[in-house]
Amino acid sequence: MARIAGVNIPTNKRVIISLTYIHGIGRTKALEIADKVGIDHSRRVQDLTDQEVLQIREAIDEDHTVEGDLRRNTAMNIKRLMDLACYRGLRHRKGLPVRGQRTHTNARTRKGKAKPIAGKKK
Repeated sequence: MARIAGVNIPTNKRVIISLTYIHGIGRTKALEIADKVGIDHSRRVQDLTDQEVLQIREAIDEDHTVEGDLRRNTAMNIKRLMDLACYRGLRHRKGLPVRGQRTHTNARTRKGKAKPIAGKKK
């Protein structure tokens, strides 16, 4: 099993698909990395040599922010908004949708499970 950026990527899948298991790398970035290193898109991770895995690891380290660093940056950005007490920061603090979605109905993903209100029934 190959370990890249602190993540064990699956060995029986194609390289492009396996790279998407790393937080911060999607299909497009995975294709770019494979092209840069010169790996065929149809090859599987189990067929890669140690040298090719090392090249992939180096390409990711020098060009992309992934995993822990990316998560930390995202968390710091949200914390900054909350500390500023701007509108978006207040929405994050209250656990409500940040980007203007309606909340009268829907928004259950952000708001959590519906809580019954006592005395509402007639």
